[in-house]
Amino acid sequence: MERQRAKLALEDGTVFEGVAFGAAGEVDGEVCFNTSMTGYQEILTDPSYRGQIVTMTYPLIGNYGVNEEDRESERPHLAGFIVRENSLMHSNFRAAGDLSAYLEKWGVVAIEGIDTRALVRRIRQEGAMKGVLSTIDLDDQSLVAKAKASPGLVGRDLVQEVMPAEPVHWDQLLSDWATLPGADDSAHVSGGHVVALDFGMKWNIPRHLASRGFRVTVLPGSSSKEQILAEKPDGIFLSNGPGDPEPLTGPVQTIAELLGEKPIFGICLGHQLLSLACGAETFKLKFGHRGANQPVQNLKTSRVEITSQNHGFAVSEDTLPAALEVTHRNLNDGTIEGVRHRELPAFSVQYHPEASAGPHDSDYLFDRFAESLQ
Repeated sequence: MERQRAKLALEDGTVFEGVAFGAAGEVDGEVCFNTSMTGYQEILTDPSYRGQIVTMTYPLIGNYGVNEEDRESERPHLAGFIVRENSLMHSNFRAAGDLSAYLEKWGVVAIEGIDTRALVRRIRQEGAMKGVLSTIDLDDQSLVAKAKASPGLVGRDLVQEVMPAEPVHWDQLLSDWATLPGADDSAHVSGGHVVALDFGMKWNIPRHLASRGFRVTVLPGSSSKEQILAEKPDGIFLSNGPGDPEPLTGPVQTIAELLGEKPIFGICLGHQLLSLACGAETFKLKFGHRGANQPVQNLKTSRVEITSQNHGFAVSEDTLPAALEVTHRNLNDGTIEGVRHRELPAFSVQYHPEASAGPHDSDYLFDRFAESLQ
């Protein structure tokens, strides 16, 4: 049986033809790539990928299927999915289904059979580009025109599309997933209360906070200072999330007002928002950092951490205020990977310590946050 054709068109006029899997349809977004060899289900369900068509550089995807436990949110959030080869068989004792059926269930358009090496090389040379992925319109000129007309990421508030509408007490939600190995270690138990501001938070973050003995209340990232402090938190966490941080003027103002009120810890978008609240600026990276093998140096200890990352924007060092000290640096391109406030209990990192790429290289950041609450 002949399989359905699909095409990917970039705004520069490049068109790739392959075979469709997952859902039929047409989507647009920024085309990016992730260098992870595993973890495709975590990538699919990471809200930070909202508005993006993700290319996996590892050539065979889907070989261990999908399951309920590895999700980072309720459903996939990316715009589309690109792989070299989608495995027609999956083999893992935890698998509850196959990748293609999972994508079809959630309406994710996907393509396989294209030269992903050529696509990634083009993105690395030219930078991340807007694109259109379609199984219904196979006209090259039409698709390129649609790619050019796509809104892209810059200036868009994508957080509104993934942020929760109501507060959630993590202790009551998915309680059987809220602990990690070692959670009963008394050295990690603080007993404090953390309010996590959700801008598109990965579930593994509140799992790690809960594993330190925290009671975790998740509030929408748009919450006001008064709403946050009304929860009587001992500390405040700023989550990851999608897109450009600079349009999020409301949360930036709120974070500025919270500085000094309670200890603050931010990850990824939370790192960018904390930096903006202190007076720094952000900029768009050429093709972003996405993968589970990014080397970062802790400038205090000189140790190198292997980190998981997913971000297309970074904090501009030229605009960093005197109140912020750089604590971590990316060893690939020298960009800022962490900051701390020199006078107030607030710090953040650009990478994802909860993703365990090292696998334990960055766990100490959660311990540091716990210590700041004591």
